[in-house]
Amino acid sequence: MSALFDLTGKVAVVTGANTGIGQAIAVALAQAGADVACVGRTPANDTVAHVEALGRRATIIAADLSTIEPVGRIVDEAVDRLGALDILVNNAGIIRRADAVDFSEEDWDAVIDTNLKSVFFLCQAAGKHMIARIEREGGSGKIINIASMLTFQGGIRVPSYTASKSGIGGLTKLLANEWAAKGINVNAIAPGYIATNNTAALQADAVRNKSILDRIPAGRWGDASDLGGAAVFLASSAADYVQGHILAVDGGWLAR
Repeated sequence: MSALFDLTGKVAVVTGANTGIGQAIAVALAQAGADVACVGRTPANDTVAHVEALGRRATIIAADLSTIEPVGRIVDEAVDRLGALDILVNNAGIIRRADAVDFSEEDWDAVIDTNLKSVFFLCQAAGKHMIARIEREGGSGKIINIASMLTFQGGIRVPSYTASKSGIGGLTKLLANEWAAKGINVNAIAPGYIATNNTAALQADAVRNKSILDRIPAGRWGDASDLGGAAVFLASSAADYVQGHILAVDGGWLAR
C-alpha cells in the first residue's frame, strides 16, 4: 500500500458500525491499518471479528445517538481503550418516510436529533480532543460525515431526512472553515443508492427500484463496500489538502 493511504497506528471511531455502510467503512479502515472503535445501539460483534481478523484492534462502544448524552463518553472510551482518536466517521443515521402533509413532529425530531444534532456534538467532542492533541503533540485529525444524494436534491416523502442531510453538507463546510488551520480535515461522503436496510423499502418497490436503476449510469445499486476506498482516502494523508468537500460515491447518479 502507498504510504499516502497507510493508516497504520491510527485509531478510528465509526458510528453505526454494526451493519451496512458503517461496517464496510470500519473494515476498509482496518484494511488500511487503523484500529477501530465500533459505536452503535446494538453490538457490532461481526464488525469487530472482521477487524480483528485483519490483525487490528477493535472495541465496541454501546451508545444510542438519538440523544447527545453519550458523545463525550464515546471519545473518552475510544481513547482509554485504544490510546488515541485520529479519525471520526459519523455514519449512524435513521430515516422516516411519509408524505410531507402527514409528517409527524415525532418523526421529524427523531431524525434530526440522530442525523444532525448528535453528529454536530460528536464532531465537537472529537474536535476538542483532536485540537488539544495536535497543539500538544502535532499530527492531524480527520472527520468524515456521511451525507446523501439528498444533500444535493430534495427527494420525496423524507422531509426530515432531507433536512438533516442538507444540514450535514453545511455543517461539514462550517467545521472545515473553522478547523482546517488547526490540523483537522473535515469532509463528507455522499453515498448514492446503496443496498442497505435503510433502502430496503425502495428496493422492494418495483416501480421505484426501476426508476432508480434507470438513472444510475453504472446500472446497479451500490454495495456498502463501494464506500470503503473513499473513506480511506479522506482518512489518510492523501487528503491532507481536501477540506469541506462532499465526495459523491453514486455510480454517476448526479452526472445525469
